[in-house]
Amino acid sequence: MRVLRRYIGRQVLFSILLVLAALLMLFSFFDLIYELRDIGESRLNLATALIFVVLSLPGRLYEVFPVAVLIGTLFALALLVLNSEYAVMRTSGASILSISFGLVQVGVGLAIVMFVIGEFVTPLTEEAAQRMRLKETSQVVASSFRSGVWVKENDRFVNVGRILHDATLQEVRIYQFDDDYRLQTISYARRGTYVHDNLWRLEGVTLTHFEPDRTSVEQLDAQEWRSVLTPRILSVLLVPPEKMSLATLFSYVQHLRANKQESGRYEIALWNKLIYPVAVIVMMVLALPFAYLNVREGGVSTKIFAGIMLGLGFHVLTRLMGHIGQLAAWPPLLAAVAPTVLFFALAVWMIRRLERR
Repeated sequence: MRVLRRYIGRQVLFSILLVLAALLMLFSFFDLIYELRDIGESRLNLATALIFVVLSLPGRLYEVFPVAVLIGTLFALALLVLNSEYAVMRTSGASILSISFGLVQVGVGLAIVMFVIGEFVTPLTEEAAQRMRLKETSQVVASSFRSGVWVKENDRFVNVGRILHDATLQEVRIYQFDDDYRLQTISYARRGTYVHDNLWRLEGVTLTHFEPDRTSVEQLDAQEWRSVLTPRILSVLLVPPEKMSLATLFSYVQHLRANKQESGRYEIALWNKLIYPVAVIVMMVLALPFAYLNVREGGVSTKIFAGIMLGLGFHVLTRLMGHIGQLAAWPPLLAAVAPTVLFFALAVWMIRRLERR
């Protein structure tokens, strides 16, 4: 049985790597075409566009990994069925559950690889790619609102008009309130640069004081400003929540909670980060009953098409549950785990149905 599991593992692993390479080449081609539209309108050239696409590869790999696992496993098992190897395995005493256990062993190794890529490689390469693109195209970091990024910290509200690729702030407004929520001061700075240990240097500062009987305005060339904001927190705007590291997500969720801000989207992303590797194992188990369907009902191409549809369904359902969970204020864990549990239940039901035949 150990030899049989190794044989199946090799066939499945080779097919997964083949499908993964094909998907990465396809998405890289589309990414390159998308980047070429900016060539000639900015400092972006073909070399930097290619570097950007290469840096984006780990993120793409992390996105399509479960889909590639499902399609690759379906392809390998369908070939075993076509060549009658699967029938020989069953007649020699191998049950569907034992074959599933062999697939799970391969899936655990792939899940670990996927977790390492998503946790340590993707956040770094994604941030580097976005910073390089912003620098070459002279763009600013995307803002949460048209008026810029808003942050609440204790008794202050901070509005940053623009954030540059090097974490330089432009058009910074700081609204200071007292304990009775009365506006005390408004500080406006043309520019802000990070010094160290949550300390910023603001330049071109206009400080407006609101007192009970009068209002005064003070002009300063520079002013120090200590804030909870750091370049690490601001880098959150560069990387989508789904591609952040667990440490970054956790610290940002804590920051939002401490300032009584909505953190649902990032909490769902945090739980998704923990659940996502398990989806690799679920996809491999789900592929087994689909590959076992009667060959006369469809060839390998039909099973690959079924794998693509299942993979896309899982990907869409994961994103959909995240949005619905955020809008309906579901517990973040429920929104994150629901698609994986649903597909796992489908796999178990189909395997049990096959075992009873």
